[in-house]
Amino acid sequence: MSSSTQKVGFVSLGCPKALVDSERILTQLRVEGYEIVPSYDAADVVVVNTCGFIDAAVQESLDAIGEALEENGKVIVTGCLGKRAEVIREAHPDVLAITGPQDYASVMNAVHAQLPPRHDPHLDLIPSPTKGSRSRRRAGGEDADADVGIKLTPKHYAYLKISEGCNHRCTFCIIPSMRGDLVSRPVDEVLAEAEKLVRHGVRELLVISQDTSAYGVDLKYAERDWKNGKVRTRMTEMCAALGDLGAWVRLHYVYPYPHVDEVIALMAEGKILPYLDIPFQHSSPRILKLMKRPAASAKTLERVLAWRKACPEITLRSTFIVGFPGETEAEFDELLDFLDAAQLDRVGAFAYSPVDGARANELPGAVPGEVKQERLERFMAKQAQISAARLQRKIGTTLQALVDHVGKDGAVARTAADAPEIDGLLHIVDGQKLKPGQFVEVRVEAADEHDLSGSLAVRHT
Repeated sequence: MSSSTQKVGFVSLGCPKALVDSERILTQLRVEGYEIVPSYDAADVVVVNTCGFIDAAVQESLDAIGEALEENGKVIVTGCLGKRAEVIREAHPDVLAITGPQDYASVMNAVHAQLPPRHDPHLDLIPSPTKGSRSRRRAGGEDADADVGIKLTPKHYAYLKISEGCNHRCTFCIIPSMRGDLVSRPVDEVLAEAEKLVRHGVRELLVISQDTSAYGVDLKYAERDWKNGKVRTRMTEMCAALGDLGAWVRLHYVYPYPHVDEVIALMAEGKILPYLDIPFQHSSPRILKLMKRPAASAKTLERVLAWRKACPEITLRSTFIVGFPGETEAEFDELLDFLDAAQLDRVGAFAYSPVDGARANELPGAVPGEVKQERLERFMAKQAQISAARLQRKIGTTLQALVDHVGKDGAVARTAADAPEIDGLLHIVDGQKLKPGQFVEVRVEAADEHDLSGSLAVRHT
């Protein structure tokens, strides 16, 4: 590439949804002829895609902006924290521009203002290979392709974002103020992207949104042409069509609405992975009401038991908040009892943290910090026992796994029960000759509270 090419550095922070935003911005930069470089020194300007959901994420974003300013001096800020421009300007008044999440046009305009493109994008529409991007979440994973654009994930899996925004107004959350109300992508667009990804080597599609269960409600579940028929813009129908593409399909951010039962049936049929990421947040009806959670009145435990009966192989992942304002010791104990009864496979938990702009901050009965921390520790200790026991039951079984990494000590893979970066791993002790993106059968020989290890059930040479 010519030395005169305009060079952009990129820092990507936050959740998988923000990662997809980064991929789209990077792809557009490459389409317009910019080179993506892996260091501050080599960049003419740096774009920082921020997160602003909780205070720790805000601070991480501000620190990243400060580092970029110190190391390079020319910084464009985008992402969720961009919705709070005054916070950024107060800490870093010298940033060149600030835009909000998924505002790709404004990011490109800011780049153009600093680095006018030196060629006609109509004459060079194909993204060319890049040398890597500076990313706090992915190192060396950037890839460009004429059909699918730049990806910051390994070549064998990709995030598939089906919608933006959220219609709910949970009292602890400020996402709608940052990303707006639900806007679903038409199902034919989602399926066309998924098909391209699979055609270019993606073996696992990770379906993401703010509320996957609500997919299509804003479009009134409109029918769209797909292949030789029609498909409704609705979660179940989309999942069924994705299941025909020959890749693993994993669902994230699902709320426990009644129609979730329909996708459990698809899991039982083997159309999509028997895996459900469903943020329950609590088990107390009173706390859920204070949180203004959708489906707060649902009989959650009954639903969980029914799902396990319909699909015994299902893996259930969830997240919870402990120490929410007003949470009593009895309600926390109720949450621990729920863990015992539900036997969830994967669980994350957070002590409630006031987020600037969240309505929950106004609720009475703030739980003291030391009490929140003590409850969090008790909660995680309880779940660690449950997770360890559930993994122990897998010893002696043979599981299909998708290889992520290979080294001299063997291979690291994931099973149907493991989403990348947030769940456990399967260490294959004799997997030195495997390749990333390869499906293998592994005999499980050991387990701890997070991970499995084992040997190949069929020798690969």
